[in-house]
Amino acid sequence: MINQVTLVGRLTRDPELRKTSDGLPVTTVTLAVSRQFRNQHGEIEADFVQCTLWKKSAENTVQYCRKGSVVGVTGRLQTRHYDNKEGKRVYVTEVVAETIRFLGAKPTYTPAESPPPVTVTVTKEELPF
Repeated sequence: MINQVTLVGRLTRDPELRKTSDGLPVTTVTLAVSRQFRNQHGEIEADFVQCTLWKKSAENTVQYCRKGSVVGVTGRLQTRHYDNKEGKRVYVTEVVAETIRFLGAKPTYTPAESPPPVTVTVTKEELPF
């Protein structure tokens, strides 16, 4: 079986670094990926794809990318589910990234201007594996 996804798009917001309870770095980004055709109004629409990055890929993405950065992601498609606060089952489909390439120009800010990384603890129930 083959499960491989390759996407090129722009980040919809600044990535934030979180850590699992085991200390693994993780970030979740949403890529806006333009479609290859125009709709009936002549506009190019986009799909918004959630991608999860782990370890060094997550750390580098948080350090070097911002909202609007163009990136290429290769990974695998994964589906998971959880029960929300109302007890309703919620299904999530996401790309678990294996590689990420920074395709845009280097950021023009200095490290002193970049916001400090945010650390959030993720429970084992929230892990995609």
